[in-house]
Amino acid sequence: YPAPEPPSNHGMTVKPRAIRGMNDILPGVSSTWRYLESEVQDIVRSYGYDEIRLPILEYTELFRRSIGEVTDIVEKEMYTFEDRNGESLTLRPEATASVARAGMTNGLLHNQKQKLWTSGPMFRYEKPQKGRYRQFHQFNVEALGYDGPDIDAELIIMSARMWQRLGIDKIHLEINSLGVPESRARYREALVEYFSGVKNRLDEDSIRRLEQNPLRILDSKNPDMQDIIQAAPVMLDYLDAESAEHFSGLKALLDAAGVKFEVNPRLVRGLDYYSRTVFEWVTDALGSQGAVCSGGRYDGLVEKLGGRSTPAVGWAMGIERFVALYEACGGKAPFTQPDVYIAALGEGTQARAFALAEELRDRIAGIQIEMNLGGGSFKSQMKRADTSFAAYALILGEQELSENRIGLKPLRTGGEQENIALDDLAAVLQEKLSGA
Repeated sequence: YPAPEPPSNHGMTVKPRAIRGMNDILPGVSSTWRYLESEVQDIVRSYGYDEIRLPILEYTELFRRSIGEVTDIVEKEMYTFEDRNGESLTLRPEATASVARAGMTNGLLHNQKQKLWTSGPMFRYEKPQKGRYRQFHQFNVEALGYDGPDIDAELIIMSARMWQRLGIDKIHLEINSLGVPESRARYREALVEYFSGVKNRLDEDSIRRLEQNPLRILDSKNPDMQDIIQAAPVMLDYLDAESAEHFSGLKALLDAAGVKFEVNPRLVRGLDYYSRTVFEWVTDALGSQGAVCSGGRYDGLVEKLGGRSTPAVGWAMGIERFVALYEACGGKAPFTQPDVYIAALGEGTQARAFALAEELRDRIAGIQIEMNLGGGSFKSQMKRADTSFAAYALILGEQELSENRIGLKPLRTGGEQENIALDDLAAVLQEKLSGA
């Protein structure tokens, strides 16, 4: 499509603007993101989960069928548009439906079991607020083809390990069971009967959901309705025997693993495709945005999308909230700084310094080297070396170059500068860095 004309400002250049609710993640902040994402990826890989990378755009129908027509996401929040061929496309508002679609279109589910993780941006048009943005990021873990409570337990235990490993303690686990469609139908009838009796107290959204999806009324955050919601029938009283056994098995496995939980009979989750196990990791450290990691079973989703019946379970974690909670619990990403800062002084030294830096990167695995760029006096270069927080400065002047040696100066310990033969530098530096 042709780019729109920029707005007129009486001949003055107009600065570009960021889209509201779609934020830049700046250096400093991104280092915390990178650290936490790396830690979570390491944990899920240790449980045998493989990465799947998904497109950001999907056909709109995927989300209408999977999430449900009578949800805020589909009704109000999706970024949907027609492409040049008139196809309705949507920026993904969540990842689970895309994982199911990818499993179906790529033949990953036929007589197979998959343990997958994915991460990336999601998009929902809603009022931006702290921890909730129009472009937000999620980390998802999904297991398809497993039907027992053991996989539910593994996913929850794995998430508990994240909090433990990262020192996040201001969080607790709530679990519930939604049963299967048949038991939910009985529960739905009970809810319709109950809420119809107090219809004069329901808000506009709840009245609309009463006939279409009354379980979603339980998810209402309207404070004026909380007392009638608390008095509503409880799903656990309507569970079928198999779902009750599944839920008991899950609780026993969590108890055995030492994972503390609270059964919350009002926990329903916001998407239509959930069944049986649902859970949320909840915190009061972030104000009103309580849920940080949420998930559950979606055994009927693949079949609903036209595939074979496939049991499945997973969870999603908002990375923005994850980062905020980590910091609220006193967490800080490890401070990273270069190992070496190379200063080059005089004619012909910079080219040799660049070559030397590449030799060191070849010979010392993982070494971090910062080059002095833009020239400068000895004093200014050493000041930059100090503010880089490097452990050592390498000083290459004309005299050192002519003698095939280099100065090695400790910057953090206050030791004396040494003169090292260039041929010996890699070995000497590796020994000093490994000792540090």
